Amino acid sequence: MPRGPVLDWSCLVAGGAPAVPSVGDLRYSALVTSGRAAIYQALLALGLAPGSTVLVPSYHCPTMVAPVVVAGLKAAFFGIRPDGLPDLERIDPANAGAAKAMLVSHYFGRSQSLAEVRHWCDQRGIALIEDCAHCFFGHAGERPIGAWGDFATASLTKFFPVPEGGLLASGKRPVAAIALAAPGLKAQLKGWLDVLELATRYRRLAGLSHLLRPLLRLKNARGAARAASAAAQATAEPTVDSMLRDSDMARVNQAPLWACRILRAVPRARIVARRQQNYAGYARHFDAVRGARPLFPLSAGAPAPAAPYVFALWVDDADRVYQALREQELPVFRWDRVWPGTPVAEGDQGPLWSRHVLQLLCHQNLSAADVEHTAQAILSLLPAPPIPPSSTAP
Repeated sequence: MPRGPVLDWSCLVAGGAPAVPSVGDLRYSALVTSGRAAIYQALLALGLAPGSTVLVPSYHCPTMVAPVVVAGLKAAFFGIRPDGLPDLERIDPANAGAAKAMLVSHYFGRSQSLAEVRHWCDQRGIALIEDCAHCFFGHAGERPIGAWGDFATASLTKFFPVPEGGLLASGKRPVAAIALAAPGLKAQLKGWLDVLELATRYRRLAGLSHLLRPLLRLKNARGAARAASAAAQATAEPTVDSMLRDSDMARVNQAPLWACRILRAVPRARIVARRQQNYAGYARHFDAVRGARPLFPLSAGAPAPAAPYVFALWVDDADRVYQALREQELPVFRWDRVWPGTPVAEGDQGPLWSRHVLQLLCHQNLSAADVEHTAQAILSLLPAPPIPPSSTAP
């Protein structure tokens, strides 16, 4: 099963425009190579002095912290509440007093109002970077997604069939022209080849993919070797150097590929609709089971997020279940690689989520059968439901 959007003929079918805003609708924006590049460029745009403190959540992907380090700044971690928002009352006063910027995420594609966070930052003169990597579409309470932050950052690869891509945007602050190095012709062609390779691997683009297989066979073999090496590195004890290496910050100052610029314009109605359907498919399976529960309560009839990135599932015995799912190569992952030095604080949900929350991908190129297969695989690893008393032997 693909772990991200893949180019298919269905991507090109136009439909009714989704009645939801997106980060791309903000007044000012600039394309970059990735979400982490967008965070890095946001930090540069703020003009912070070297060594300035940036507040970062304890629940994170390493690519949220690496831009802070590469920009020559200091990451100070804050805890999160059960709703995923910053636990503002427990932020270390010294860190709050020194901070010049704060990174706040809409986890899992579940957008929320950041009014409280915006007010807290304004009182202290702290710039707010709204991380929309999981949440390209939707409303965040009283404002469109991305409109709370001084800058908003987004990841295009999570929502569109692009080989790379990120977005730095703002609803109120002009995004100055960023001096980005243009990729060469070889890199541009490779970008398109990567798109076609994924389509061929997952049997998309019917009628064309079989013509491409001979051309891509050698490239696929090399890619498999790189993936095996990356998997081996991921099991090692994390260090700052390994986190920086795995975050792949090498292209933060380069312009995105032509393929990114063109394919991000594919029709969006299907993206939103299919993600909602996949999210609802998972929800039907995990509403009442032993050993697992949706991270956020599912109210009867409540709509799914506008275009969810993942379905967040709390699993009691997560280590065992996640290992089994990885061996089956299912579209499930967790943020279990915590940046070295991240503190464990009282009441902080970050360490618990890093271990117990599995993220079940919802992207538009997963079919209903894919969702069903993944859900059944998880259910088979959970404790069996108790036998009703009426069914037991006397």
